Amino acid sequence: MNDVANIRTPSVVEFIEADLKNTGFAMSSDRLTGSLLRTLASSKPGRSFLELGTGAGMSTAWLLDGMDAHSTLVTVENDLTVHEMAKRHLGTDGRVEFLLVDGEEFIRSNPNRRFDFIFADTWPGKFYCLDEVLGMLNPGGIYVIDELSPVDTWPTEHLNKVTRLVRYLETQDDLCITKLSWATGLIIATKIK
Repeated sequence: MNDVANIRTPSVVEFIEADLKNTGFAMSSDRLTGSLLRTLASSKPGRSFLELGTGAGMSTAWLLDGMDAHSTLVTVENDLTVHEMAKRHLGTDGRVEFLLVDGEEFIRSNPNRRFDFIFADTWPGKFYCLDEVLGMLNPGGIYVIDELSPVDTWPTEHLNKVTRLVRYLETQDDLCITKLSWATGLIIATKIK
């Protein structure tokens, strides 16, 4: 089986990738992660989604491709350049709200908001403010994080952060988690209480 064959990449992804070549921004989600996000999003019709770390809109495009017409997505980014790029490519989609704000600020100022799907693709909501973000997840909701597989360029302190994060998630009795050594390394968690 070839997991990248016939992946049906949303056409806007190629336009975003072309724009990214001129920016030097290299933090976008890969296509395998995007495909998984789309599949998971399609399991939540009419639901509310949160993306922490819009970047240039790569994972946003995949999420939107899986969401139905009645779902909504709030996506948060603090880098104006890539935020504007994502809005330029995806801003006509009425299901998505783009917020230019620091992820931690969004999390701390919205403690009562609830979502059915959260993709934390930045440090707030993954390495800190984790309990707050998990508190924003509705029962039955899905929490996804990526970029957990070590790479040679990681400093030791980052590897330690990832190790602590994984161990912490493994101890949460209100989450059912699956760790995937696939793509960039992912965890998918469902809130069960």
